[in-house]
Amino acid sequence: MALYLQDKHDIKYELEIAKYAEEKGFAEIWQADTRLARDAVVMMSALLTETSRLRIGSGVMPIYTRNPAVIAATWSTMWELGGLTPEGDSRVMLGLGAWWEPIASRTGTDRRKPLTAMRENIEAIRQLFTMEEVSYDGEFVHLDRVRLDVAYGDTGPRDIPIYIGATGPKMLELTGEICDGVVLNYVVSTDYIRDAVDKVAVGAAKAGKTIENIDRPELLVCSLSDDDPDEALMTGKSLVAYYLGTEPHIMEASGADPDLVERVQEVVGWPATEADYRKAAHLIPDDLVRKLMAVGTSTECLDTVAQYIDAGVTCPILYPMMDDIKPVVDAFSDWTP
Repeated sequence: MALYLQDKHDIKYELEIAKYAEEKGFAEIWQADTRLARDAVVMMSALLTETSRLRIGSGVMPIYTRNPAVIAATWSTMWELGGLTPEGDSRVMLGLGAWWEPIASRTGTDRRKPLTAMRENIEAIRQLFTMEEVSYDGEFVHLDRVRLDVAYGDTGPRDIPIYIGATGPKMLELTGEICDGVVLNYVVSTDYIRDAVDKVAVGAAKAGKTIENIDRPELLVCSLSDDDPDEALMTGKSLVAYYLGTEPHIMEASGADPDLVERVQEVVGWPATEADYRKAAHLIPDDLVRKLMAVGTSTECLDTVAQYIDAGVTCPILYPMMDDIKPVVDAFSDWTP
């Protein structure tokens, strides 16, 4: 089990929750970097410092906002900071994404040919992680005899797993072909997950791998309250409204009715306020929110997460929506689906 952290909760509280989740046996924390909110590198560094065993991943870092050599150097630094797990694996994971509209164009980012750009970035970063000298001449990535500059300390290869946060079919196939894992998106149904896993498997086969060679964590919203399940449901609806109104790739993957999406977009734009989300939440049907995330009581949330695991998810990355995260950690800490 894993947790997903964005900016809903106070930073100090999130660091406390990370330590609590580690004590309760959680395996991973994935930190968002998808909006102009909290920076993933800053938060990941803090999480690595405050914990000793948890693996920490970026969910996900846009490839258009940082040079691949800088990304490699940054993750190499966090690899040093975090050390290895008791099993000898890297505690830091690199999740990359192609960002989304309208945020990309509004910041002057030329988000073109994402498949080509993603392949080039990952190929270059993986070569840099060998700590050997790299030259790469692509359409987006240009490296001229570059290597990670470690004058003092460990100069051995950085065995850091690389993931893509993929939603569309072509990016899912590319992920299976060139990555260690896929970070599957949230606010999607189990039918979408099954189809996505199939597409990752197609890509894996191109590289002589099987789907079992590809890690498949999924961001999964969890709005849980045994005391007030109705409020948990409404909080989940608010997040559905946000994504239907602002992120086209998730809107399409959700399978929501286009007429509903249009009504939501009349209320929610980017950037939007929490009040906007709440206002649009009343437009979201109960059955849609239950189809796209885990909401309600502990039992209801456990049952829903089990369905996503059955659909092919290897590690649910729970995004807690209620103010108190501990009930989510407690509900899933000793759970066997």
